[in-house]
Amino acid sequence: MDRPNTGADVDQEEAVRRALEKYYRDGKPPWDTGVTPPELVALVEGRGEGQGEGHGALPPGRALELGCGTGTNAIYLARHGWEVVAVDLVDRAIEQAREKADAAGVAVRLLHGDATRLDELDAPGPYDLFFDLSCYCGIPPHRRDAYAAGLTRRAAPGALLLMFVYGPGTLGDTFAGVTADEMRARFAGWELIDVTPGTNPFPTFWFTLRAGEA
Repeated sequence: MDRPNTGADVDQEEAVRRALEKYYRDGKPPWDTGVTPPELVALVEGRGEGQGEGHGALPPGRALELGCGTGTNAIYLARHGWEVVAVDLVDRAIEQAREKADAAGVAVRLLHGDATRLDELDAPGPYDLFFDLSCYCGIPPHRRDAYAAGLTRRAAPGALLLMFVYGPGTLGDTFAGVTADEMRARFAGWELIDVTPGTNPFPTFWFTLRAGEA
C-alpha cells in the first residue's frame, strides 16, 4: 500500500510536471524523436528476414503506452493492428498526439493523466503489451510502486512490458535513474526476461518483463 504523500512528495511531483511541460513549451523533447525505436519494431514485427513481418512477430492485441508524448509509437502500434490506449501527463503532448493520429487515420484512445494513477483514467485493461519510452524514469521514486501496481492489475496473463530507461546518475536531481534490481523488486509477479544496454553515450537500458500467467 502506498504511504500518504508528504509535502516534499507533492513538491517533487510538481517539479517533474513542470520540467516535462517546459520541454514541450521549448520545442521537441529529446525523447520524442518521431521515429519508432527498433526495439519496439523487433517485438511487434519479429526478427525474421525477408519482406513483411518476420518470424516471432507478436500477435496484435491490446496495448497501453505510458508517457506517449506526441503519439509516434501509439500510432505505429495502431497501424499494426493493435487496439491502443496511450497516456501522457502533459496536455500539450496529448493535443499533438490527437492531431497526428487524426492525420494518420488511425484510432488511438489518448488520455491526459498520470501513469501512476491509472485508476483515475478510463484504462481498465487487460492489456497484452505495455510500452514505456522513458516515462518510468521520470516518475518520482515514491510513486513507482503505484505505477507497477497499476500495470500489474491491468496485465493479461503473460503480458509483456517493454521499457526504455536512463540509468543512475544520468538525469540530474529531478529524475532518478533506474536499475534492473529495482525492476525486479518493484514488479513482483513479473519476470525480467531481457536487459539490453542502449546505444547512448551514457547508461541507458531496454528492459523486457513478462507478467505471470496466473
